Amino acid sequence: MDMKKWLLTGTLISTLGAFSACSEDPSSDPVGPVDSSGSLVPDSSGDVPGSSDGQPTAKSSSSIADNAEPQMACSEIMYNAPGESPLEWVEVYIAGGMDMDNMQNFFLHLSGAVDYTFPEEPLKKGEYVVVANDTAEFRKMYPTFAGRLFGPWVGGTTVKLTNEGDVVNVKVQGEGDVSCAFSNEPPWPSIADGKGRTLVYVGGNAAQPNSWAASKVDKGNPGVGGDEWVAPTQVRINEIMPFKLGEKSWIEVYNAGDQPVDITGWTLEAKRRGETLTISAGVVPAKGYLVLDAETAFDKELVVAPDGGEFYLRGPQEGDESSIWVPATTATSGVVDLSDGSTAQGPLAAATPGEKNSTLAVGSLYINEIHYHPASANTTVPFEFMEVVNGSETPVTLYSSSVSKGWKVEGINLEFPSMVVPAKGLILLIPETLEDVDMASFGITAWNADFVRETYQIPADVQIVAYKGKLSNRGETIAVKEPYSKETVDGVTKYFYIWHDATLYSDGWDGLAEADGYGYSLHRVDVTTMGYEAKAWKVDVPTPGKI
Repeated sequence: MDMKKWLLTGTLISTLGAFSACSEDPSSDPVGPVDSSGSLVPDSSGDVPGSSDGQPTAKSSSSIADNAEPQMACSEIMYNAPGESPLEWVEVYIAGGMDMDNMQNFFLHLSGAVDYTFPEEPLKKGEYVVVANDTAEFRKMYPTFAGRLFGPWVGGTTVKLTNEGDVVNVKVQGEGDVSCAFSNEPPWPSIADGKGRTLVYVGGNAAQPNSWAASKVDKGNPGVGGDEWVAPTQVRINEIMPFKLGEKSWIEVYNAGDQPVDITGWTLEAKRRGETLTISAGVVPAKGYLVLDAETAFDKELVVAPDGGEFYLRGPQEGDESSIWVPATTATSGVVDLSDGSTAQGPLAAATPGEKNSTLAVGSLYINEIHYHPASANTTVPFEFMEVVNGSETPVTLYSSSVSKGWKVEGINLEFPSMVVPAKGLILLIPETLEDVDMASFGITAWNADFVRETYQIPADVQIVAYKGKLSNRGETIAVKEPYSKETVDGVTKYFYIWHDATLYSDGWDGLAEADGYGYSLHRVDVTTMGYEAKAWKVDVPTPGKI
């Protein structure tokens, strides 16, 4: 048995809730998802995202021994049901390893966006089960459902899967956890946002949007594997230049396919402005780019304000959709391809119309260290933490008086108070409460900033700030953002941010496995671009509060 979490057993059993439901017991064989044509669809490299052989990596259990610890997976998520229904649900299964004779013996539970503890029942490998916020609403929407249904999760319909995005952690004893992201923001498919479809896992890192697609079937197909999904388009929004005095605004489109694509008549939705424009004419060459002038390429002028916002390019076929969230900036923003086959979006270091995009630009503050999965024994730093550094030559105030909003670190639920970080200064970020830490065994009698400062001899000029969230043990997006502007519509205020730095760290990064529960942390070694690539990091002993 893996011992890294064994010390947590007593604490975990006492704290986990007893929210459960009886269930029925049909099962199904795990089958990889297919697209609308019934086939696995490759990306521009010829592979399914997150795979090396055209097969979804986490859907097959062939690489995991039958007597190994269970490896959990999310397969489908309904975060915003159609018709204003309050129903939400998550589908999970054992992707590999052994069956569970009793789910509570394996401490199987959900955390993160929602909390739920599975009951004292067995679970077989490849058996798809559903956890809902309202089991009565679920059976009303799916009257012929014959699978195993659990719920409600803690808080029921009062606890929402936030449409703007979050992470559902499927936690289990050992190293079989998985973190599953979802969102209604670009580049996630919009037809899963209250328009009748679910999100279906298609392979790769479940924390990445590229690993998910919209279901082909209306309302999804809960409790059954082999879900059909809508294949994404090979044409994407690649770069956008906002309006700036004296310069033209434009949008660049890239075609990853092997054939040219005529996008005449395709539409571009500028969501913030509530406008949908039609492309007058244009063909995107295979593996090539097309730059569309904001004034002349559409049926009316495209306006891209410095505040940024969401943009959706759509073609005539279902799935012909590409989207991008443009951050607040007067410079260009776009998409970069990462070495693992995924993509990242953000502000670019330079405009490159008609050519491959430049790197993602880093702002004043950058992420310096991430201790996301502390060891549970034989360690001097048993808690998670992060560090943020002001890399500029001037002090930075982490509060905007014009917007009345603090800077934030997305992913750990932190909004900074009104404070100033000096030039080259460091901020240590720690969790408000410790989760999965046996405080007594580590001699922690009172968890707070004073304890951390005294125990680890944190210099007085290093500020310590506590966050409400939790770093995923598997990987998630963390981003440092500065408030730029706001607008209020129908009593709802929306904020627009400048993006300074971001990463989507992963426990699967090559050469960095020691940061995954073995007493080490991720240390930044490259701040010339945002920290999305593994090569921007190294593993070393954790050094909280010290550069």
